[in-house]
Amino acid sequence: MSESFDAVVVGAGPTGLACGIELQQRGVNCVLIEKGCVVNSLYHYPTNMTFFTTPELLEIGNLPMTSMFEKPNRTEALKYYRRVADHYQLHIRQYERVDRIAGEDMAFQVFTTDRRECQQVYHARKIVLATGYYDVPNMLGVPGEDLPKVLHYYKEPHPYYNHDVVVVGAKNSAAIAALELFWTGARVTLIHRGAGISNKVKYWIKPNIENRIKSGEIPAYFDSRLLEIRTDSVRVVTPGGEIVLRNDFVFALTGYQPDLAFLNSTGITLEPQTLRPRTNAETLESERRGIYLAGVIVAGMHTNEIFIENGRFHGKSIAQSIASNLFG
Repeated sequence: MSESFDAVVVGAGPTGLACGIELQQRGVNCVLIEKGCVVNSLYHYPTNMTFFTTPELLEIGNLPMTSMFEKPNRTEALKYYRRVADHYQLHIRQYERVDRIAGEDMAFQVFTTDRRECQQVYHARKIVLATGYYDVPNMLGVPGEDLPKVLHYYKEPHPYYNHDVVVVGAKNSAAIAALELFWTGARVTLIHRGAGISNKVKYWIKPNIENRIKSGEIPAYFDSRLLEIRTDSVRVVTPGGEIVLRNDFVFALTGYQPDLAFLNSTGITLEPQTLRPRTNAETLESERRGIYLAGVIVAGMHTNEIFIENGRFHGKSIAQSIASNLFG
């Protein structure tokens, strides 16, 4: 099947939705293609997660976001973004993967595979990449990391009740996972290559995890790293020497990165040191004319520079540039 649009937006997270809204409001006929569900990354956040920000900083499309408390939770955010998509009647293709992008400015072809494994082709005059960074975990690079017991995403604690669980990392996701797993009856051990819990951990989480460590309820090995993951144990090198821990599951919560291979395949040039894609600072158009970048992928490996709070504004700059280019 083949369809034609003024613009194709790859990704339907908050930034992709914001781009779709801004394009639509300027008369640009666009479609959003998302390999998962709408706001797929948010869906995969921990079930009980609370955002570190207030509702108004997550809003897009001038639609107010409401929350029962000062800070919204994951469920409220999912409901809000569904409402946004419905309100603006955005044209979104869910569970469809973009395989490659061919052609040139004003005459692109976007090749995709949908959930039925059927190939689709979209013709577009402009492309917006808003693919986020949550899909490619930072790997540990140790033997056994490919075992089924190793998880790079944490959802909820119940399945790990009464099991020996190692959590690797010491930032927000690792601290929250370690606490929830402990509270649910897992035997949790924390391993981190740094000297302690990150200072970037949310202020109401940091003292909690540090108190559990201090009391011995959650054993922690700092300045340490995994050497090997086995089916029933892990090998760890610590300042005191190598140890072996009984283990059922490993949560390797060491962060994520943009899909750089996909960016490279589209012809996007990356800065060697930061892996930032080269873009026009005002329009966010990449060096490949007609392809724009939105959201956290603009920051390369510095994923802590762009969040929903500021990435949501990329849509306006991009849409203004595209509309001006298409319609004068």
